[in-house]
Amino acid sequence: MTLIAQITDLHLRPRGLACYRVSDTNMMAERAVTSLRAFSPKLDAVVMTGDLTDRDDPREYAVARALLDRLDVPVFLMPGNHDSSDGMRREMAGYPGISETSDGKIHYAAMVNDVRIIALDTHMPGRPQGQLGQEQLAWLDQALSGNEAPTMLAMHHPPALSGISHMDAMGLLDAPALAEVLAPHRQVQRILCGHLHRSIIAEFAGKIMTLAPSTGHQVELDLSSNGAAMFRFEPPAYFVHTHAQETGLVTHMAYVESFPGPYHFFADEGVTWPGDEAR
Repeated sequence: MTLIAQITDLHLRPRGLACYRVSDTNMMAERAVTSLRAFSPKLDAVVMTGDLTDRDDPREYAVARALLDRLDVPVFLMPGNHDSSDGMRREMAGYPGISETSDGKIHYAAMVNDVRIIALDTHMPGRPQGQLGQEQLAWLDQALSGNEAPTMLAMHHPPALSGISHMDAMGLLDAPALAEVLAPHRQVQRILCGHLHRSIIAEFAGKIMTLAPSTGHQVELDLSSNGAAMFRFEPPAYFVHTHAQETGLVTHMAYVESFPGPYHFFADEGVTWPGDEAR
């Protein structure tokens, strides 16, 4: 079985500074890394779908390297709207795929056992919205042609709308063009995204789009037409995408924090329950 964890929206800050005044994102990201290291069975790779930093600050990238270097599996990065393509290429050189494009958008493909990951760059300098651009879309179409391995696209901005109005206003501007590229490629089984700081599942171009929750604060679930941009400290989490011949691609959510348990369902000593003989 192949196990690929997805973390997103770490929003790391220079040491000692909080994000948005009250969110200790560095501490919460460190807890997420601890959880990933302890995950059993051992992970094969980690995908980080953007907003690694909060302000594209070299000091924030230094915090990121110190954290991510503790993971002894490949870590696949791509920029979000809070990062930059140039900043990530400069500060995170050496991570898989980052140096494959010398300028412009960061995009690359990699195999993790029997699963193919294609990382895309939706960053737009100076804007919160995302855009892939014609050149990257043409590269994607070529990368998908002739390779039938089960494929996960990874990008920061989700191409489908969520119903959270203030976040949808910062969505992917060329989503229709992406849909045209993806529609004929049946091997694309997941579109991994971040940006919305919530666990959201949607359909896009006949594919399953999974938005992972943040390892830090979560966006308020407000589905009104004029909802304000708010966040709260709901439990941080990440996704684990598994692939096996028997099951295909399956996505699980894992919480960063520890909770009481696990407990056996049937733990009463001396009590025989129906079906015990079959267990």
